[in-house]
Amino acid sequence: MSKKKILVTGGLGFIGSHTSVELIKEGFEVVIIDDLSNSQLFILDNIEKVSGVKPAFYKIDMKDNDKLLDFFNTENNIDAVIHFAASKAVGESMDLPLKYFRNNIFSLVNLLDTMELHKIKNIVFSSSATVYGDPDELPATENTALKPALSAYGSTKQMGEDILQKVAATGKIDAIALRYFNPVGADSSALLGELPIGTPNNLMPFVTQVAAGIREKLTVFGNDYDTPDGTCVRDYIHVTDLAEAHVKSCERLLDNKVENNYEVFNIGTGIGISVLEIIEAFEKYNHIKLNYTIGDRRPGDAPSIYADVSLAANVLGWKAALRLKEMVISAWEWQKKIPDLT
Repeated sequence: MSKKKILVTGGLGFIGSHTSVELIKEGFEVVIIDDLSNSQLFILDNIEKVSGVKPAFYKIDMKDNDKLLDFFNTENNIDAVIHFAASKAVGESMDLPLKYFRNNIFSLVNLLDTMELHKIKNIVFSSSATVYGDPDELPATENTALKPALSAYGSTKQMGEDILQKVAATGKIDAIALRYFNPVGADSSALLGELPIGTPNNLMPFVTQVAAGIREKLTVFGNDYDTPDGTCVRDYIHVTDLAEAHVKSCERLLDNKVENNYEVFNIGTGIGISVLEIIEAFEKYNHIKLNYTIGDRRPGDAPSIYADVSLAANVLGWKAALRLKEMVISAWEWQKKIPDLT
């Protein structure tokens, strides 16, 4: 029996590369599309080092529908798609909203058009906890009412889910949207991790770059929120756990176990951790003192959000295994190795 072939868009990015490895480990054939706008080509070699297999790779901007059609004419036996390719920085999206609407929505629509043309039915969508906005109640469940998005990035994820739900209602696709919370950490090999181009927009790579002396100091955006220590609270999840959730989702689609054409799962640990707790854990477990200061609040940030993950456990058969210690240690091991890799 031939291996099931999975297309991973944005497959050289942070989450995409880890997911590609986990898919290969589970016996899938992986094909990657990436435009290298926020990733680097050496990651393809590192996927091979970690997994033992080098996936087929195509450099494609998914806004270019003609190139996407050419790809599907070449790779014409795709069984499922995991769609990561998107701009992803909350802060940047507040300054460049049109970039986010263009990149994130056009690429999804083009993908769905070509999937329909080639009769590819299964898709796992990279959604986000930002779809909840600033929820009235915590923890957020999949049935929590979606509030207005606090950023253009969050808006594109809400729109993406809406597009998928309406297309799935026609019966042409089966879709699983994974609303994941805050991915951090790195592969245990320290050969894959988060590698932002330019100034990091996410907390953990900024922390590791300050620890490495690349950045002078870390700014904590606000300490006057209604949270235990005044800093924003998030549900941080190790990227390897997150990657495994995508594998489970693919298996659910390919085994025809979905109960509806469109399903949604929260992917997190269910534990809220503050910015200061991340800093303290990083210092404790890596024996490093971080230079940080308290700054003003950042537009687009909800004070607190963490997940109810019981549905993923009960239906998807997935549960996070790695905790804060593994997150901060693996992120630092990756950061220390980056100069030798790039």
